[in-house]
Amino acid sequence: MAIDATDARLLTALQSNSRLTSEQLSEIAFLSPTACLRRVARLRSEGIIEAEVSIVSPKVVGRPLTMLVLVSLERERADIINRFKRSIRETPEVMSGWYITGEVDFALIVTAKSMEDYEAFTSRFFYENPDIKSFKTLVVMDRVKAGFSLPIEINDA
Repeated sequence: MAIDATDARLLTALQSNSRLTSEQLSEIAFLSPTACLRRVARLRSEGIIEAEVSIVSPKVVGRPLTMLVLVSLERERADIINRFKRSIRETPEVMSGWYITGEVDFALIVTAKSMEDYEAFTSRFFYENPDIKSFKTLVVMDRVKAGFSLPIEINDA
């Protein structure tokens, strides 16, 4: 799945604004609007573009609290790790989750309506799970940047 400079220009533009029209993309990629649509369709079908998302204001939807939670499992066994990965995917309060190396096993981004709501979440998600050894919560004071954009180098050779 190699990408060329034209793909890189399209991907960079779409990461900033996934609602660009084919005419706007054609100006960026130096192609016709139809050729741009074909390229974007190929990028989606090959899984290079995984999803299109909108970043929603947590305060507006009543979830003003965000926490970074570091999780250690009791044991590192494939069944325990896979079970916890599944629980991350199935829990809407967990916005993002990573299986990581180092002192802890997972890092999660969790959203809550209030501290009471987060306390109820921790009871259900962590304390009732026998596979959890410990967790540490870091409360986010200010969301400085939110997004999934990757830097893509454009090599016009």
